[in-house]
Amino acid sequence: MDELIGQLAAKAGIDKAVAEKTIGIVLGFLRKEGPADKVQALIDKIPGAEAAISASSNSGGLANLMGGGLMALGTKLMGLGLGMSEIQNVARELFRFGRDKIGADQMGEIIAWTPGLSQFA
Repeated sequence: MDELIGQLAAKAGIDKAVAEKTIGIVLGFLRKEGPADKVQALIDKIPGAEAAISASSNSGGLANLMGGGLMALGTKLMGLGLGMSEIQNVARELFRFGRDKIGADQMGEIIAWTPGLSQFA
């Protein structure tokens, strides 16, 4: 997890604490919205991912009122202070990391089968 946090903070230009929260929020979103077996394979390859997902699921507020999906994800990430360009950078870096961990084919399936995610790939 530390490797991913460091890469995300450096490449997306965000604080490490924000990067960690972002990872938990995005992985939680993927678990809920994406293809379960592929997402779980990714989560299993990232030590500390389960803890990050659990920690991020406690944050809610307006995002919980909006239900699920990409809009709720965006609301949660903006609540951390991320703008659209930072969210796009975060997504690209997470996808790159995912491809390294589970392969381009499986990561491609996660992106393709998760509603709205392909626009960030």
